[in-house]
Amino acid sequence: MTESTPASAYVPAGAGTWRSTGLTRGPWDPQHQHAGPPIALVVRNIALAAAPLGLTHVARLTANLLRPIPIAELAVAVQTDYAGRNAAHFSAVLSSGGKEVARCTALVQREADLVLPKGLPGHPLPQAPRPPEQSPEGSFPFASEERVGYADLVQARVAAGALFRGPCAIWFRLRHPLIEGEAPMPIERVAVAADSGNGISAILDYRRYAFVNSDLTINLLRPAAGEWVCIEAQTLLGPASGGLAEARIYDAQGLIGRSTQSLAVRLRE
Repeated sequence: MTESTPASAYVPAGAGTWRSTGLTRGPWDPQHQHAGPPIALVVRNIALAAAPLGLTHVARLTANLLRPIPIAELAVAVQTDYAGRNAAHFSAVLSSGGKEVARCTALVQREADLVLPKGLPGHPLPQAPRPPEQSPEGSFPFASEERVGYADLVQARVAAGALFRGPCAIWFRLRHPLIEGEAPMPIERVAVAADSGNGISAILDYRRYAFVNSDLTINLLRPAAGEWVCIEAQTLLGPASGGLAEARIYDAQGLIGRSTQSLAVRLRE
């Protein structure tokens, strides 16, 4: 590796601001971030705003990606849109250089112990195809020996299928913390992984085609447990340059949610 590897994806740079490092670099342009880390940065701030209200489960996160996110200083502003006893709605703006680059909304719920009846249809919930300890190492085709990037931020293991060759299930684990000096929250681990659904399940050659997502929605049954998050994804393409990547999300205990991404498919110049 020619470029030294940073210790984290982001470094605090003052109130509500963070300096991005090369670990956030994505596959489409060396100056732009993979959307997973900045989405995780935003939802981390939403989770911190919800915690004093006793709300700890991010049940739904939607990120609207307005423009490419540069590897530069980022600012996050969170607003509480409505807060009730058991749930609250939040919105957040991610900006860089005075321009909005993404807007996010989230539903955060209060957790409570609940004993469910036995024998419910569809339960117990399914498991990932293979646990992480039985899954072989995977490598991203866009990994670079000259520049650090997203492929250095995460470790990947293949539970089913193959990376960038159609439907597959991939375990993700953060090799480095999202923010310097902080242990990643469960929702950060999920967000970093979930935005890769369109890439890991690609059915087009990424060197010839771009299939960039302009949004990401995650719905979760419960917070993720442990370091590993599995994304079992597939890509579906329409006849007019539109596409959809959809995924099941697991941790080592079983299914925890789903994600979707809207894709714009184009020939690369």
